[in-house]
Amino acid sequence: MLPVVMAKFRAILQLDDLTTDVPFIKHLPSIPGFPIVGNLVQLGSEQPRRLAELSKKHGPVFQIRLGNKRFVVANTFESIKQLWINNQSSLISRPTLHTFHNVLSSSQGFTIGTSPWDESCKRRRKAAAAALNRPSVVSYMPFVDLESYVGIKELVQQLGHSESQVDLDPYPLFQRLALNLSLTLGYGFRIDGSIDNELLREIITVERGISTLRSTSNNWQDFIPLLRLFSKRTNEASDLRRRRDVYLEHLLQKLKDRISLGTQVSCITGNILQDPECKLTHEEIKSICVTMIAGGLDTTPATILLGIAILSGPQGASLQTKLLEDIHKTYSDENAWERCLEDEKCEYVKAFCKEVLRFWTVIPMSLPRVSIKNVVWQGAIIPAGTTFLMNAWAADFDADHFKSPHEFTPERFLDIPEGSGTQHFAFGAGSRMCTGSHLAYREMYVTFVRILIAFEVLPAKDPAQRPILAGPLECNANPSGLSIEPKAFKIGFRVRDRVRLEKWLEQSEAATKHIER
Repeated sequence: MLPVVMAKFRAILQLDDLTTDVPFIKHLPSIPGFPIVGNLVQLGSEQPRRLAELSKKHGPVFQIRLGNKRFVVANTFESIKQLWINNQSSLISRPTLHTFHNVLSSSQGFTIGTSPWDESCKRRRKAAAAALNRPSVVSYMPFVDLESYVGIKELVQQLGHSESQVDLDPYPLFQRLALNLSLTLGYGFRIDGSIDNELLREIITVERGISTLRSTSNNWQDFIPLLRLFSKRTNEASDLRRRRDVYLEHLLQKLKDRISLGTQVSCITGNILQDPECKLTHEEIKSICVTMIAGGLDTTPATILLGIAILSGPQGASLQTKLLEDIHKTYSDENAWERCLEDEKCEYVKAFCKEVLRFWTVIPMSLPRVSIKNVVWQGAIIPAGTTFLMNAWAADFDADHFKSPHEFTPERFLDIPEGSGTQHFAFGAGSRMCTGSHLAYREMYVTFVRILIAFEVLPAKDPAQRPILAGPLECNANPSGLSIEPKAFKIGFRVRDRVRLEKWLEQSEAATKHIER
C-alpha cells in the first residue's frame, strides 16, 4: 500500500526526472531552476522586468519551467515579431490553467480570448470579430459620443463653477465609459446613474479580481498541483465566480425579458439569440456574454487614465500645445467635438494614442499562447503543445527597436506608412490579438480629443498626489496581476471655455437622446 501511495505522491509533485508537460527543448537556452517550483521563485511577482534581465544573459528567447509546466519566453520586439506574427498560424491556441479555467470559469465558460483553439472558438471569435471590425465600430460611434459626453459632463459637475484648477481622480469615469460601451454593444442597455452605482462598482471590482487571478505569477497552484489542496486562491476564485454569475445572469435575463416584450434594441447577444440560423450553442452564447463584459474593462480605462496623466506631467504643457495645434489644424474650433467621431485625421493625436499604448503597456505579459504545430527558432525545434509567453513590456521598451524607449515621444509614430505592420504590442500580436482593438483605439482617440479641447490638464497641487510617470511597472499597484492597476493619484483640470463646452455638451445630449439610457 505504501509504495502505491508514495508513487502517487511523487507523481503529484512531479519528482520523477522533474517532468513537465513538454520535455526539455534542445538547442534552446534554459534558465536553471529549483526542484518542484522551477523558476517561480526567481521570477517573483514582477515577472516582465526579471525576464528582461535574464534575456540580457541568455538571449531574447529561452525556456523556463514554472512548476510542472514548460514555457518559451520571447523578450524583444524582433523575436516576438518572428514567433507571433511569422508563425501566427501555429501560435493560435491558449493553455488551460486550473484556477482560471477549472474553478473560476466552470459556470459561465471561457472568454473567447482565453479559449483553446477549436471549432467552437472559431465560431465565437468569428462572431465577435464581425461585431468589432472597423466598419462595425464606425456604427458604434453614437454610443462613444454618449459615454464620453456623460463622463465629461460629470467631470464638469465635479469641477463646479470654479474657474481655477480642481484636482480629482477621473479613473471611475473612464471605467464607466468602457463598461457601458461593452454593455450597450453586448446587451443593448447601459448602467445609468453615477459612478457609485452598486452594479457598476460590483462588476468593476469582480473583473479586476478575476484579472489578478489570470496572472502566471499569482497562481503557483496552477503549476504545483499539490498546492491546490490548501490554496486560498481556489476560494477566492470560487467567490469571484459566484459573484460574477449573479450579474451575468441578471444582465442576460434582462435582455431576454426585453426580447419577449419586443422592447430590445440591436446588440450582439440579442442578435445572436434571435437569429434562427445561428449555429452557436447556449454555452457559446454565454462565452460571448462573458467576453463582452471582461473585454477592455481592466485595460482601456487604465490606458486612457495614464494618457491623461502624461498630460499632467513635466512635458504635459508642450504636449497639449502640439495636440491642440493638430486638432485645430484638422478640425475647426467649433467642429472638433463632433468631427472626432467621424474620422481619425489628427496625425499627432494618432501618434499620441500609439505612444500611450506603447509606453503604458497595460498588459506587460500578454496572455500565453499554445502552439498547435512545431515552431523552429534558430535551430531549436519547439514542439506543438508548447506554451509561449510574450514579454510585451520588454518588447515595447526594446532599445534596439525604439530610440530612447523610456522617453514618451509621440513623434516616433509620425510618418509611418500604412501597411507597416505591428507597431507595438499593447494589443498582442498575430492571429489571437485583441479583437476589440479598433473599438478601444476609437475610445481613446475621441476621449483624448474631447478632454483636450474641453480642459487644460495640470499637475495636482499636492506633489504627493501626482502620478508616477516612469512607466507601467513603476506605477503599478498590483505587480502580480495580469494588467496594470495604476496607483491612486489625482490630476488637475481647468475648463478652457465654459460657454463653448456647454454648447458641445448640449449637442451630444441632443444627438444621443434616442439611445437607450
